[in-house]
Amino acid sequence: MAGTLLDRALVWAMPAVPKAVVQPLSRRYIAGPELSDAIETIRSLGERGRSATVDVLGEQLTTRSQIEALAGEYRRALDAFAREQLDATLSVKMTGLGLALDPALCTENVRNLVAAARDHSLTVELDMEDSTTTTATVDLYRSLREGGFDNVVVALQAYLRRTLEDVRSLAPLKPRVRLVKGIWIEPISVAYTDYETIRGNYARLLDELLGSGGFVAIASHDEWIHWRALELIDRRGLKPDAYEFQMLLGVREHLGDSLVRDGHGVRVYVPYGVDWHAYSVRRFQENPQLAHHVFADVLGRARRRGPA
Repeated sequence: MAGTLLDRALVWAMPAVPKAVVQPLSRRYIAGPELSDAIETIRSLGERGRSATVDVLGEQLTTRSQIEALAGEYRRALDAFAREQLDATLSVKMTGLGLALDPALCTENVRNLVAAARDHSLTVELDMEDSTTTTATVDLYRSLREGGFDNVVVALQAYLRRTLEDVRSLAPLKPRVRLVKGIWIEPISVAYTDYETIRGNYARLLDELLGSGGFVAIASHDEWIHWRALELIDRRGLKPDAYEFQMLLGVREHLGDSLVRDGHGVRVYVPYGVDWHAYSVRRFQENPQLAHHVFADVLGRARRRGPA
């Protein structure tokens, strides 16, 4: 318990750690700063029986020039997936495409990307951010599906109290959903905070989604959730084209190996971009034990330098 508390305390100090220390550890979770790094990673994953969904790092953007640049990079990524014939989808964040600055601009940007992806026979995933964006994200997903776009997936978060209602409201569309637990810090009025409650709600939502006739991406590294998912899949007699498992790059790879060996689809979340430091800190916040290794490295460097 003491180690866990120490690890969590170290997480809060992570932003003060020199980037030169964090960067070697972040390479496990991030393809690199450039699109070419992501392409190389996707090919490597393919050799191991995995597909990919690609995240261009960048969110909470506040200027039109930043938003245009990210939208342009998204288009470059889609073009590259098509040109290189890669088994990859594109994950997009609505706050990176203008949601906070101009919701109409965000909608236009997302529609243009989904249309471009459809032209390439590719899929776009609408990532989910904090609860202030949930309604806008779900509404846009519904609008896209009702507008004839079948190549779009929406992420839903199991720790939000509203998600069961969202799942049921989307059921007539036979939705394509990426189900995650959720990582944002939310008030108790909005989100469940108890670990077992979140787990239980994830299983309940998964059961509803698997019965909806749509497609479910089971995005978790929790082995209990994997076991529960496999039980539900077996009980319903579902074929592999009705679901897949999704995991983060570099996280609990042995679980992905096991799923691939058993014939299940596994898609890996591959981030790339220059905004690697903020993403890395967020990964450490999700897994505080990693912060312990960072600070052990800092201490080791200090000891090797000796007293000033």
